[in-house]
Amino acid sequence: MNLRANEPIAFIPTRDPAAARAFYERKLGLRLESEDQFALVFRVGSAGLMVRVVNTPEFQPAPYTIFGWQVDDIAASVKSLVASGIEPLRYGFFEQDELGVWSSPSGAKVAWFKDPDGNTLSLSQHPA
Repeated sequence: MNLRANEPIAFIPTRDPAAARAFYERKLGLRLESEDQFALVFRVGSAGLMVRVVNTPEFQPAPYTIFGWQVDDIAASVKSLVASGIEPLRYGFFEQDELGVWSSPSGAKVAWFKDPDGNTLSLSQHPA
């Protein structure tokens, strides 16, 4: 089987679907496609990636990034998050600029933030 041409689906756990919906729909601007007692479904990006925010009452957030977006202008994107009330995470072991953006050795720039359940999400801008 070759899955390279099939569309991926991302799964993000939540303990509180109402808070997750408000965050992903209102703060991040994702378009809600459907909702039931099991999941919220959003479509993301030009390829239409399906992101299912799954009702998982008993889980512990992973200590690493579970989902992220590649953006064209990370500074503008982080400023937009901050304007929506979302603060970037700061790590003591990375040198981050005033916006919380880390510049990796490869030249990629990364910023992290959390959703209401404590899941770590990221924005990244990669060199051309």
